[in-house]
Amino acid sequence: MDPTLRAYLSVPGFVWLWIAFAVSVGFFIYRLAFLLRSLRLGRAEDRFHHVSRRLRYVLTDVFIQPRLRDGIIWPAHFLIFWGFVFYALSFGFTLLKGLVPALPYPWPDEMGPVRFILEVWGTLVLIALMSAAYRRFILPPVGLKQSRDAALILALIASVMITFLLSSGFQMVATDHPSSWWRPIGTVLAAWFEGGGLPASTASSLYLVMWWGHMLIVLGFLAYLPQSKHLHLLMAPFSIYLTDLKPKGRLASEELPATNSQSLDLREFTWRELLTSLACAECGRCDRACPAFNSGSALSPQTLVHHVKEHVLEAGPVLLSGDPNGNSYRPLLEGIISPEEVWACTTCYACMERCAIRNEHLPLIIRLRRFLIGQGKVDNKLQDTLTSLTRYGNSFGQSDRMRARWSQGLPFKIKDARKEPVQYLWFVGDYASYDPRVQEVTRTVARLFHAAGLDFGTLYEAERNAGNDIRRVGEEGLFELLAERNIAALSRCTLRRIVTTDPHTYNTLKNEYPDLGTCYPISHYTEVLWQLIQEGRLPLKSKLNTRATYHDPCYLGRYNGIYEEPRQVLKALGVEVVEMPRHRQNGYCCGAGGGRIWMEETPGIKERPADSRIREAVSVPGVQALVVACPKDLVMFQDATKTTGNEGKIAVKDLSQLIWEAMGQ
Repeated sequence: MDPTLRAYLSVPGFVWLWIAFAVSVGFFIYRLAFLLRSLRLGRAEDRFHHVSRRLRYVLTDVFIQPRLRDGIIWPAHFLIFWGFVFYALSFGFTLLKGLVPALPYPWPDEMGPVRFILEVWGTLVLIALMSAAYRRFILPPVGLKQSRDAALILALIASVMITFLLSSGFQMVATDHPSSWWRPIGTVLAAWFEGGGLPASTASSLYLVMWWGHMLIVLGFLAYLPQSKHLHLLMAPFSIYLTDLKPKGRLASEELPATNSQSLDLREFTWRELLTSLACAECGRCDRACPAFNSGSALSPQTLVHHVKEHVLEAGPVLLSGDPNGNSYRPLLEGIISPEEVWACTTCYACMERCAIRNEHLPLIIRLRRFLIGQGKVDNKLQDTLTSLTRYGNSFGQSDRMRARWSQGLPFKIKDARKEPVQYLWFVGDYASYDPRVQEVTRTVARLFHAAGLDFGTLYEAERNAGNDIRRVGEEGLFELLAERNIAALSRCTLRRIVTTDPHTYNTLKNEYPDLGTCYPISHYTEVLWQLIQEGRLPLKSKLNTRATYHDPCYLGRYNGIYEEPRQVLKALGVEVVEMPRHRQNGYCCGAGGGRIWMEETPGIKERPADSRIREAVSVPGVQALVVACPKDLVMFQDATKTTGNEGKIAVKDLSQLIWEAMGQ
């Protein structure tokens, strides 16, 4: 009962199959070639080193999908994916046999074990598809959009499974095939059809309809694939393989413009950044993790990536044709993407941490910000801060002679690391030095270092802002200027290790300054304090016996993987640590990062990220304190307790304050 050997309109079936195959592959190759040529318009970028590590990522992320396991969708996606793999392999052999009927092997679905796997897995896939459809169209989570494309894809996959299973039942009736354990679904369907009085001749015709329907749907899917959101089936493995292997906290340097155009187009992005837009699965995981999106700002990481894809599809044909006009497509910025979207980002890395295919949203945003900075399209408050940083080296607009004034009143003198050797050079940072709300915490850290007998000092007025957030607002030139001054000051010191207060400073000193010529070991003060407690150099006289929750700073946790040390300190103090629903890798940003702390509040937002985080902390039963390890967190959350009406209900404390309290001070 070979469908390809029958004649249709006096033409053998395999000839019709060749025609359908050629049309499908033609559309597929034409579209894919255009997309690849568009990617080549981007800047060069080397992503081909460390092959074994990259292959490891592909094997785990594609075939096991651990980055999806934090949601209920994972089992359904896993079933659909492996169903696709099994059916693709079976279809490949079936197609080859159909194109060349003389090949000396049986149809794949005539082999018992293969048939069994396909029928059982096809049924499971149909169940998973119903679950996915219910989730997308009935109870969609935040960020999951209800598009016609998604509905069509689900319908196509379901049609592939249904036509295959029905063809099995019809074939068994048409050939009087006995019931078989190898055909569990076909046997049930055949019994149902026969019970309904279906004649063998009709079953034979219906089998042919289902067989050809199955083949044509799959070939149609192949032609449609490069034009649909399921392009990620092709691009996702490459997105995973080509992931950035640099430390998470290291940005690439700014390059010279690729063109003389006053508008930003795809040629200013690297080909890997453009690939991000084509690989997106539009699953909404990045949106659900994004503090800017959840606060009601203009930014949706998923939509921004999709906007870049729109630009590739609009500008690609024009640029590839060599059109001298160059204005026949919408500009990316202020044509497709608004500046408000770009400036809303806190660079917390949650979008990239949650992306199942390792797409890279932040490089796109930083590149857009650099262009806006170059065009002078910056809000007034941020511009004032950048002016202060240029003039004074700090974001508070104060004299550098005021930087160490916080230390006045301490019963001991802090060493000047420029004048005498120190084991630990303490890079204090702007907020810890200048903000009155943080200065008492800074003095507490100094007292702890002194009580432990730590040989430490600071740069005094020679310290400048380390530049982490300056770089992330897009001011690459100012970042390099301040970094060079800090490096020059450090080079005149004798030290063994740098310790920082601010996780943002920790990140840029550890991950970005080495590119500029420094090679010092870097520690965050929580790491140093935990080490001192373990060594018995900070004697804890009493247990605090309190219940607290800990907020993971983005640049300490997600960016640099420091989760345990602060929690170990709290446990050593006798604090019962109760985690908030969003913690560790899934921690929720305070909203200060990426220079947002220097910008005007976004008008019309539902709630600031810091306010949302305070409400989350208060919702944890019995929690008396929210513990932080970042000066910006302290400022943001203390303010948020007031704006949310929770002042007095929960205390916001730095980790160092609890240690000092446990020491009986």
